Amino acid sequence: MDPQRLVWVRTGEPDGSGSGYLVGPQLVLTALHVVRDDGRWAGRVAVRVGHPHFGKLVERRAEVCWPDPQAGIPPEDALDIALLWLDEPVAAAADGPIRWGRPGGTARIPFKGAGLPAFAADEGSNAQFEDLHGELSVVSTSLPGWVLDCPVWPAPAYSAGSDGDGRHDERPWAGASGSAIFCHGRIVGVAVEDNRTMDWRRLHAAPIHEALSLPGFARLVARHGHPGTTAALEDVTGESANRVPPGGDGVAWPVEVGPVPALASAFQPRSTLRDRIESARSGGRSVVLTQVLSGGGGFGKTQLAAACATDALAQGVDLVVWASATETQQVITQYAQAAADLRLPGATRQDPEADARALLRWLATTSRRWLVVLDDIAHPAEMNGWWPASRTGTGWVLATTRLNDALLTGGRRTRIDIDVYSPEEADAYLRERLDGDGVGHLLDDRAADLAEALGHLPLALGLAAAHMINEDLSCSAYLRRFSDRRTRLEEALPESADTEGYGRQITVALLLSLDAARAADDSGLAVHALRLVALLDPAGHPHSLWATPPLLDHLSASGTTPATPDQAHSVLRLLHRYALITYNTRDDPRGVRVHALTARAVRENTPEPDLTGHADAVAEALLHVWPEVDQSHRELAAVLRANTDALADQTQDRLWHDGIHPVLYRAGHSVLDAGLGNTAAAYWLRLADSAERILGGDNPHTLNARASLAASYWLAERTSEAIAIEEQLLTDTEQMLGSDHPSTLHARASLAASYYQAGRTDEAIAIEEQVRTDSERLLGHDHPRTLSARANLAASYWQAGRTDEAIAIEEQVLVDRERVLGHDHPDTLTIRANLAASYLQAGRTSEAISIAEQVVTDTERVLGHDHPDTLGTRTNLGASYRQAGRTDEAIAIEEQVLVDRERVLGHDHPETLNTRHNLAASYWQAGRTDEALELLRRVLADRERTLGHDHPRTRLARSNLAALQDRIRDDGSSALS
Repeated sequence: MDPQRLVWVRTGEPDGSGSGYLVGPQLVLTALHVVRDDGRWAGRVAVRVGHPHFGKLVERRAEVCWPDPQAGIPPEDALDIALLWLDEPVAAAADGPIRWGRPGGTARIPFKGAGLPAFAADEGSNAQFEDLHGELSVVSTSLPGWVLDCPVWPAPAYSAGSDGDGRHDERPWAGASGSAIFCHGRIVGVAVEDNRTMDWRRLHAAPIHEALSLPGFARLVARHGHPGTTAALEDVTGESANRVPPGGDGVAWPVEVGPVPALASAFQPRSTLRDRIESARSGGRSVVLTQVLSGGGGFGKTQLAAACATDALAQGVDLVVWASATETQQVITQYAQAAADLRLPGATRQDPEADARALLRWLATTSRRWLVVLDDIAHPAEMNGWWPASRTGTGWVLATTRLNDALLTGGRRTRIDIDVYSPEEADAYLRERLDGDGVGHLLDDRAADLAEALGHLPLALGLAAAHMINEDLSCSAYLRRFSDRRTRLEEALPESADTEGYGRQITVALLLSLDAARAADDSGLAVHALRLVALLDPAGHPHSLWATPPLLDHLSASGTTPATPDQAHSVLRLLHRYALITYNTRDDPRGVRVHALTARAVRENTPEPDLTGHADAVAEALLHVWPEVDQSHRELAAVLRANTDALADQTQDRLWHDGIHPVLYRAGHSVLDAGLGNTAAAYWLRLADSAERILGGDNPHTLNARASLAASYWLAERTSEAIAIEEQLLTDTEQMLGSDHPSTLHARASLAASYYQAGRTDEAIAIEEQVRTDSERLLGHDHPRTLSARANLAASYWQAGRTDEAIAIEEQVLVDRERVLGHDHPDTLTIRANLAASYLQAGRTSEAISIAEQVVTDTERVLGHDHPDTLGTRTNLGASYRQAGRTDEAIAIEEQVLVDRERVLGHDHPETLNTRHNLAASYWQAGRTDEALELLRRVLADRERTLGHDHPRTRLARSNLAALQDRIRDDGSSALS
């Protein structure tokens, strides 16, 4: 009996109070009559959990959950037991689950209980009683249960009765109703008064076994009781508190066969996983529930199982058997040892298998509480026939394994997947481990980065912490050593750091299942496939990669027969089954994952000459699955970019043997297409630096990378940086390739675009006029680049206000592009949209709207609803409507474009900010002043955050906001530019 689980139950009725006991975090056991009042349910129910001398008191509200209140008021002769449900959980005390007993035999049995804690009387309660103790006689004249032979404390008041004898005029047991009655640590009943025809009222116990025979009660206590609670009954007699079952004479309980491994230093309780284990154990419908804890090497499965076993012993489990299960014979040997220790009938010590089966028979029928741990099952098929079962519900099995095999979840067993530490658990481990060794000074601000680099793997964290202690390395110093490509895993996580006795070198631990997977692999492709996976992003890559010709051809060259997509799928599932990877197509586009340290161990054991071929095959496969247009496959494109980065990082310069591999270009242009200007700039800066280091500054690939870097700066509106690169790039290109080379013309056009963006329109026009002339001379009048040069010049004329000249060029370019490229080519659609904008600027609004509407229709049909060009054409149409005074139509378009751009490009993309600005202008024009101001304030805040306070677009937003506020104060006329 735990005093912290005592409960005072109060109702809204006069003198309505009683006792109870917390049998689950939200479940209170009490007497039915405490919450039933004169043929109806009592009013508001409140409880106070705890005892003033044993910790903090907790107040909760409660309602009856058994008997079912919806079924009406139970009759007067109903079993006087009830369960209450608390509105919030109360933390369980540390003494474990609830155990239920059924008194038997003829000898008297000691019992104890507690009624209302004494403090209840301080608040006006009529409680007369707190302590219950005495002996329970099973041979009792109380029909509803057992008489509780118990003295009264405090002593009741005496007064003269009608016959002159000293008698109790008050109820001596007030407040005792609902108290849990314990015999030998088992709850056997609930205290109630017997008020029938006896000369004097007595206390008796309503039997708990009758309640447990009712499905609703049993289901509630098994599902919501304290962790480990079941609905199983244990027989309790007066002969012995720990009666030895037949066949086990002389056994000293509890019995531990194993032994259970000691917990590691700074062991993390992993409460979320423990809750899942206890929930699975107590919440299932089957009598025995077995958990299979699966996970790769070093995930802490054995330690978690050891914690469960240690807690089970502390909570009073009678038998714990710990068996190493890498070989089934080891299990049989431990079972036989347990049978001998328990002195079971038939255990002769001569035939281990027969003795083991004797144990299984005993486990199935005993009322003793037991736990069997099967650690590291390696051969599930061989375990058939050796899984313990319990018909009484008093035992359970906990298994650990690396395997993801369906055989382990047969027989109504439940798998609970074990993952690495959470970041919080990893941080707590490092701090406790280092502080516990007196070297807390080794912790610094890189602790979280260190845990992440180790993939939050419990084994790796343990080895790393020990190595840091041995070498006096701070987190930063260790992280530098660990991240150095020259450092191998066995050097960063050496065997000398195995202070917990794990017994395996780190690479062996991570790849322990590889030999078994290789032995089960008929295709001979498992190792090759694992080496390819190890080159990709550990967070996952698309499973469709494994159906591409480049990867299948590479596997075919590695195996004995041509590889097929089905074969590749089977090989991945095999690696998944042996916990070397995780393969789940439902998780696409990250359907194939691997732990970062497992991948590193594989790479470090891959022959150096093979890496280039592996890298090329993976790179070509990534290109093969890359969508032509990223916008409609944003998540896939992001995953492919992450995998390209990982591949480039893991293979170092192996993607550069023929210049820059096309996959590196594709990833960089994907970032540009996504509108991620700063991210693209960082990517192309790295690529340009690598190109110059590997290929030299004069190599065309290097020049292309620098041009893409400038385009990234242009996209990020870092125009001055773009111009600086492009001016130097133009000089270099002219020197190396000459003034008339196509690459020189392209560099000149890019510089003009940056001048255009910077507002240096005259300089942009001067360059673009020369580019047009040179393109027509060198490439021809109808060449696509010539047409682009003329279109760019028209745009600059438009910006300079030379609208008629812009229109003349655009009308001719439109005719030429329709003839050369076709009516639906994206470039044709673009020039048509530009022409509409020029018409709009020239005041030819109806013509502009007619063209813009058709462009929107055509662009959606050709490029799709979410393509950036489609969103741009819809934006232009909205602007045309606004200029024509069709403000409501403009707002409808711009609101939808804003939603789509936020979804497709992100909230901070420059085009998204521009759309907000346009929408603010339309709101203002429509007289929706407050909405216009609110939106423009957000645009200003976003531009200050993303572009900085002094960026030209930030200054424009600030100026527009100020102008709006001034106009509101003056005459309310439009002020947005």
